[in-house]
Amino acid sequence: MTDFNDLALAAGPDVLLQQLGKAKPATPLNNPAEWPDPLLPGKINVPDIPTSILPSWAGAMAQAVADSTQTSPTLAVMLTLSVLATVLQRRFEVAPYGADDDYSEPLAVWTLTGLGSGNRKTAVINSLAAPLVYWEKLERDRMRSEIARVTAARAVGKKRIEKLLKDASNADNDDSRARIQAQIQQEEEAMPAEVRAPRLYTGDCTAERLQGLLVEQGERMAVLSDESGIFLIMAGIYSGGIANLDVFLQGHAGTPMRVDRAERSAHIDKPALSFGLALQPGVMADVASSRRFRDSGLLARFLFAMPESNVGKRDVRRRVTIPEHVRAAYARGLFALLEQRPAVPGNPRIIPFTEQALDCWIDFAEEIETQQGEGGKLEGIADWSSKLPGAAARVSALLELAEVGLHAESVSHQSVARAVELGGLLIPHAQAAFGLLGADATEADASAIVKWLRENSSGYFKRSTCQKAMEGRFRTVDKLKKALDRLVQCDVLREEKLPNKGAPPSICYRVNPKCLST
Repeated sequence: MTDFNDLALAAGPDVLLQQLGKAKPATPLNNPAEWPDPLLPGKINVPDIPTSILPSWAGAMAQAVADSTQTSPTLAVMLTLSVLATVLQRRFEVAPYGADDDYSEPLAVWTLTGLGSGNRKTAVINSLAAPLVYWEKLERDRMRSEIARVTAARAVGKKRIEKLLKDASNADNDDSRARIQAQIQQEEEAMPAEVRAPRLYTGDCTAERLQGLLVEQGERMAVLSDESGIFLIMAGIYSGGIANLDVFLQGHAGTPMRVDRAERSAHIDKPALSFGLALQPGVMADVASSRRFRDSGLLARFLFAMPESNVGKRDVRRRVTIPEHVRAAYARGLFALLEQRPAVPGNPRIIPFTEQALDCWIDFAEEIETQQGEGGKLEGIADWSSKLPGAAARVSALLELAEVGLHAESVSHQSVARAVELGGLLIPHAQAAFGLLGADATEADASAIVKWLRENSSGYFKRSTCQKAMEGRFRTVDKLKKALDRLVQCDVLREEKLPNKGAPPSICYRVNPKCLST
């Protein structure tokens, strides 16, 4: 026998309630005007990141680059943050609760912007990294004579040691051999340390070479690139899903790195590694099959941006160049931050928050925390959002140092407020990125329900009906409920409980008609 609820369900719960004498429909059933626009899974509306978040000279350059390339300012802002981290990391750390507190954050920042081919990512990176390339060239020219002198001295020393080793092996007695061994020791001790021109960043390299660069370049390095190589290496795409992730994880956290193998060794006390990547979304999606990429926490360390592509909407007749005074001010700003950059930095200088800045940051951290629990808006990306307050602290210190200069004694409320604003804007970008990567299982389940709704729903359905129709996907009601709750939060569904003749009420859902027609 057909249940009375099932007969009424086709007409909707309002009709059922009216027939039971419980209520009368006040408005037409499922009137689209009753509903806000739905946030469909996989189609999250992401906000632009304004260049006003950056310090004046950096923001002006980011805006000029966006105007010149006709790209979203979001791309320029994210890459500018990575450039600032490249310049300042390892020399400073930020301590929100004070310099004497145990908690501090290094200034390494990882940004990843997803944009398809043809979006002029290379042009944006080249413009923003140009002062770094020029600074490296100036340093190479300045050190050319010293490098040549030391290289020659080392070459002569190695040849002398080779000859002495041969003499030692041919020695007639122990006394002669001991005397030659002492000479070898003297040559080793007298040999000058290798001198290298400073490098600020690389474009693509293996994890092993990255360890070497950290050793050679004072425990700091950055990767600024629009090529997918390093990202795929991190995900283990070229090594059967098994990649050496330690250098990346330790480089972000600033924890000591010890590598002792037959062919090489690396001892690094406080590594600092930053990323500024701009990749195609398809490349990003390729890492979804690597659970280790997510489970290790590597994926959660990136600040994701998924701006809208301008391809097809650009004005090909419009040509705007970057004003020379803007370009020059940007270069001066970066060169000022690079002043007195030591080849081998000592302990990083700790910068605390002001009291007002700390209050602002704690409010943000508390807001994030309350949304990460079961059923919260950030539950599906809690691994990422858990790191967001720390990332905001890092960004705030970068903004303060760029605005005030290397003499900054504390992080102001204004810098923290800007970093917190950025953190809030990045949340929907992260949700979109994790949805693309397939890393948010609840998001994927919600997408499957929306597909089923469009093929089968008349506007209302029972939870039990949905579970039966999709039993291959939803073996338990808890998994289904999480996905349905996500759709309720996104204004795709509204939950309603229907009377069930003395039994527990039936859980029903009203479907946003805009979702069915979108």
